[in-house]
Order: sequence, then C-alpha cells, then structure tokens
Amino acid sequence: MSLAAPAGAAGAPLRARWLGRARFTDAHALQRALFTGTTDSYLLLLEHHPVYTVGLRGPLDHLRVPAGDLGADLVATDRGGDVTWHGPGQLVGYPIVSTTASPKDHVRAVEQLVIDVCASLGLPGLGRAEGAPGVWVDPAGARPRKICAIGTRRSRGRTMHGFALNVDPDLSWFDRIVPCGIADRGVTSLAAEGMTVDMRTVVDAVIEAAAGRWGDGTVDRADVSWERETPAGMPVATRKPEWLRVKVDLGTGYRDVKRTMRSRQLVTVCEEAGCPNIYECWRDGTATFMINGEQCTRACGFCQVDTSKPMPADPAEPERLADAVAEMGLAHAVITAVARDDLPDGGAGGFAESIRAVRRRNPATAVEVLVPDCKGDPGALATIFDARPDVLNHNLETVARLQRHVRPSASYARSLSVLARAAAAGLVTKSGLILGLGESEDEVLAAMVDLQRVGVSILTLGQYLRPSAAHLPVARWWAPAEFDRLAAAGRAMGFAHVEASPLTRSSYHARQAASAATPVELVTRTGR
Repeated sequence: MSLAAPAGAAGAPLRARWLGRARFTDAHALQRALFTGTTDSYLLLLEHHPVYTVGLRGPLDHLRVPAGDLGADLVATDRGGDVTWHGPGQLVGYPIVSTTASPKDHVRAVEQLVIDVCASLGLPGLGRAEGAPGVWVDPAGARPRKICAIGTRRSRGRTMHGFALNVDPDLSWFDRIVPCGIADRGVTSLAAEGMTVDMRTVVDAVIEAAAGRWGDGTVDRADVSWERETPAGMPVATRKPEWLRVKVDLGTGYRDVKRTMRSRQLVTVCEEAGCPNIYECWRDGTATFMINGEQCTRACGFCQVDTSKPMPADPAEPERLADAVAEMGLAHAVITAVARDDLPDGGAGGFAESIRAVRRRNPATAVEVLVPDCKGDPGALATIFDARPDVLNHNLETVARLQRHVRPSASYARSLSVLARAAAAGLVTKSGLILGLGESEDEVLAAMVDLQRVGVSILTLGQYLRPSAAHLPVARWWAPAEFDRLAAAGRAMGFAHVEASPLTRSSYHARQAASAATPVELVTRTGR
C-alpha cells in the first residue's frame, strides 16, 4: 500500500472512504478540499441526512411544495443537474479524481460504473435515457424509472460530485419535487425492483468496480464502522511500560502556574483531562486554557472532562484569560474548550472573544485554539475563523472504524470538513490522533493521509491512557519506535511538523510545532 506517498504520486491507490451518515454541507467541504488540494484519487461513499439539492441550472419551480414544507433543507450546489433528494437508504458516491475525459464522457463513465454494479448484483434491464443523465430501469420501455441520479462537476482536470443510487430509501420524498426536472417518469430503487440487498454489499461492489477505473487497481479503504464496535482491552490495573511513567515535579514553576489559574478563576485542560505532561509544561510556564466552563455536553469514551449540566457562559472570562497570558509572559497561548452543544453557536463566540482579548492585551503572543466541531455549523465556524487564530486545531482523535465507538456525538466526515474549511480560510491547521484504542497501523496511516490531503499542517500522535474503569479500555501500548515510524511516514506525506511519542498530547511542544508551519505574517507580527 502506498499510503505514505506524497500527494499526487504516480501509482497511488484509489482511496475509498465509507463515511456513514453525513450532512451534505460537511461532505461538500470535504470534497472541495480533496478537489483542490491533492491529485490523489478519492471515492467518498456515504448516506446523507435528508436534503434537497439544486444544481447550477435547476429551476425552483421544480419544487412541488413550498420550500418550507419540504421537510428537509434545500441547498444550492455547484454541480450540474436539476433538483433531487438525498437521504437515508440512498448510496451517494463522490469520485474526486483527475481525468482527461470530457465532462460528458466523465458522466458516462460514472453511469457505466453504476450500471455494472447493479448488473453484478443481479438487476437486469439497466441503461441510459437519451437526454436524461442517470441510470434507468427499462429506459426504452413503457414505464422507464430512474434508479440513480448523476450530477458532476469538472474543472482543470479534476472532478467532484457524482451519483446517488437508490438502494432502499423512502421514495415518497421524491413526491415533493420534479426529480431531476423529469415530470413524466418515475423513480425507483433496488428494493422497489424486488432486490434484497444491504448497503454494505452495494458499497463493496462499488469499490471493487471503481478500483480499476480511478486508481491503479489497488484500494486504500477505510470505513466508519457499520456497527457500534466494542474492542477488547487490557484490565484497568495493567501496569504501564516504563516509557509511560512520568516523574511528579511540584516545583516552583508548577506552583506558579497553578496560583495564576486559581487567582484568575481559570480552568486548564491540563488538569481536567489528566494530561501526563502537566508537570513538564507547567514547570516551563505553559498551560492550555479551557474556556466556556468545565462541563462538556458530550461524553467521549476516552475523556475525563465532566459531563454534567453546563453553567452559563461567563462574559468576563476572555479578559481574565488575557490577563493570565500577560502575567505568565506567554509567547504562545493555547485555548481549548468543552463542547457546548447547548449554545446556539456551539461556543464559537467564546473562542472569538478570547482570541481578540489576548491580542489586545498581548499583541506579540501567538494564539492557538483547539476547537470542537460546533455541529459543523458554517456560521459558528466562521466566527472562529474570522478571529484569525494563528493555529486552528481540531482533533480527529481516532481512525474511521472506531469513530462511533470512541466519540459517538462526532463524526469522521465532519471533523475532516472542519479542518478543510479552516485550511480554505487560510489558517494553519492542526489535528491529532490518540492510539491504543484498537486501531491498526494501516488505519492510522489512512487517517493521516486524509488529514494531510484536506490541508492539515501539524499532526500530533500520542498514546491513550485510560482515566478510569468507566472509560474505554487500552487495547495495547504503542512503543516509542512505532511512534517514530509513524512520524517519519507523516513527514513523507507532507506534514510541516509531526509530534509523535507515547506522551504527546495536542498542546505538547505547541510553540515549536507552530513555528514549523508558521506563515510569514505571523513571524512578522510576533517577532519570532
């Protein structure tokens, strides 16, 4: 597998990703990053939450009910085609590939892929209808019916968008529109045609058929788990290896940081998350501030931050934080937060105000933020992006397969889309993985590739340490030599900086990592 090959390397595999259920806006942001940021061949496969999409030339009079009565969002998109519906039971495939084919020929190639897949599954009578892109059952017969919509975009030899194959959706969603602008023909699905086939079987068939079309015949595949997995792990009392033992140091530096935090009524993630590097970092006068309270609205299986009902946001917190940064004389301040799904903006305003407060009080200090996904809300994320943090960190945390098990309130596609949007906004982006939850090395490498291809510059890799018996078990200890190997692979992929060791955490050596990926304007502003 050429997982570590640089972006655009010849002979790269088709990177097939089953993303499970994903919102259209998240998938679109991810597509755009892969469309513009790499020449790798990707095939994203997923189901959408219910949404109606309108292509570049799709007239809104093809809605049969008012937009407010559709029962789902209506989204304008940058592909060809008319209005259609996406939702559960429909397999959406987005091939993001480089091709010399004309737009028309690419559409025909996508159609042929679907025709071949359906035929391999045992559905006869498939074909094309003149002047109506897509795949049809009995196209020349008395009752032609569309089973797959096609809508693509091609620019400068790269493609995005693709196909929507009806496996077993609720077809009544199509009654509210003129599907694809064709009023006199029906819509069907594999199930409606009498086929009993599950989504996973169809996904497998699509990937097998696509490998030779858009890759070198091999596949780098990663799937979000089809079921909620519970990997086996070691007992909580299992003795840690020598390389994970940390010497306690409650010296002057540690006590000074703790005194500053308490006097300013501030919280650190160092304490809340039980970071093993707290003694080293606090001794050196660095800490990661945690804003928006101490209670998280999510319950990720690896994290020991409190999940009780959160308190209201404190409007005076940003100024107290800025005062603490000044008192400590920090050249690089890291700000994180609990997830606040209870707030309309997901806590984005607290980040923006904190960034601005630190900048007013400490103009030479670089500001790094470690943000939640804000439910993928574009407006909330833009609030943070517009405050222009010097580094924006959002952790992927684990590989695709373990997402549902490790952090059930988040998603692989959404996290990648947050990072893609931040990179598109011109920010230096950073992300991290915790290892030891049951992942394989190939799965880690696949996740690393995805992060690099959506524009992440800085990567952190560290060993998971179980906070208590109530948290996820440790599946295994990754040895220092294995972290070294992953770091070398990350550098070969193109990351500006990789921090990888058993004790690495998101903010470990944050200033050094940022310096490796620092844009010229930050150097000028901070004098570093």
